[in-house]
Amino acid sequence: MNPNQLTEQLGLFLDVLESGSFSAASRRHPLTPSAVARRIDSLESAVGSQLFIRTTHAVRATPAGQAFAERARRIVEELRLARAEAVSLSHAPEGLIRVDAPAAFGRRHLAPVIADFLTLYPGLDVQLHLIDSFVDMQGSNLGKVDLVLRAGQMADTRLVATPLASMVRIACASPDYLQRRGMPTDPSHLVDHDGLDWEGLAPPFAWRFARDGQMQLHRPARIRMSANNAEALVCGALAGLGIAHLPTWLTSEYLLRGELLPLFCENGLPEPESTGIYALRLEQQPSARSRLLLEYLKTRFSPIPPWDLALRTNLDRH
Repeated sequence: MNPNQLTEQLGLFLDVLESGSFSAASRRHPLTPSAVARRIDSLESAVGSQLFIRTTHAVRATPAGQAFAERARRIVEELRLARAEAVSLSHAPEGLIRVDAPAAFGRRHLAPVIADFLTLYPGLDVQLHLIDSFVDMQGSNLGKVDLVLRAGQMADTRLVATPLASMVRIACASPDYLQRRGMPTDPSHLVDHDGLDWEGLAPPFAWRFARDGQMQLHRPARIRMSANNAEALVCGALAGLGIAHLPTWLTSEYLLRGELLPLFCENGLPEPESTGIYALRLEQQPSARSRLLLEYLKTRFSPIPPWDLALRTNLDRH
């Protein structure tokens, strides 16, 4: 049974359920009441259960029919949306996609990918808004943005989150700092070093390292600089002020150039965190345009983000 036949069969079943008779359902389709009855018989045979109790005056659903109806409605709606999306995307897609993203990630990784995306789809436009504060999609920004990119834990369960990329966090420092203070070979040695840390609420995996199957907290004893902005911590690390513990999407370019050196990576990059980088939206079903961008971002950032792939290759060489 092809998707069109399945949609028609389930739609007929739902019409019989709603109208309460084969005759009433037949008037919604180019079928006779007897033809409707035969198709319902065929559906019951395929399902392996009686879906309706038939009387001379009405047709009513059995408990199995009621349960089947809940799933049938969802299937019909999903098939309708899939067909509409396929038709939309079979033509040259057009329109505006409004995207909100953290400034640092947007500049380094998102903007180049969106530029490639727009080159592929000349009829689409993207309004990219790079900020560091979280957008309240339930408040004043409702309806003003299609997708919001965020890194880390998702606190608002009302939003639909699509994973885009995993996130790895490593400790790093400048060659100058390590030459002056020595190279720590284990996270427990951080207590003898200077560090750069978050001001206020730190990310949940900051200064936590996997040891003996557990995440252990190890922080530098002295914090030379704290900030509420990750790029500021990168600046401090580049200046040789101390050790920072930052995500690789932020530090990869400096690590690859040798301006920062990775710590505790003798066995390769650490395992990704249980959180990651997500695209958030309010709607259960994104527009065809937004869905197209989501799929493109996933292909560019998954399964291994390009910044981590480059770092893995670099670590393997050494």
